[in-house]
Amino acid sequence: MGELSPIRVVMAKPGAGGRGSAAPPPLVDAFTEAGLEVVQAGDDQSPAGLVATLVSEGARVICISSLLGEHEALFGGVLDLLSEQGVGPVTVIGGGIIPTADIAVLKERGVTEVFSAGTPPRDAAAWVRDHVRDASGV
Repeated sequence: MGELSPIRVVMAKPGAGGRGSAAPPPLVDAFTEAGLEVVQAGDDQSPAGLVATLVSEGARVICISSLLGEHEALFGGVLDLLSEQGVGPVTVIGGGIIPTADIAVLKERGVTEVFSAGTPPRDAAAWVRDHVRDASGV
């Protein structure tokens, strides 16, 4: 049996105006140590930029670290574009400073998992490794 390809994860940490910065190093390290392949989203971390990166990189997961309070518009925009462009299957996850009430709204909207602030990065990485492979049948 051949070796499985690693799960590719686009990581984003959007800032104001769609510009972003690199994902937090502890998160990147945990995902890499879990055998996941991390792709940094780059400067354009608007919903359109994130979806374009996901498609061009052939990723199956997008992980958004949301700290701005604009998480509903950001995640919603990503989910809308994925649907409009027929991109799938894609697992959309996130974390950061997101109020508990908003987590339920994001999940109803289609975000697969939201990790509260303080979740150990290894736990998030293990969740992706376990759930994305299980969901894909790989």
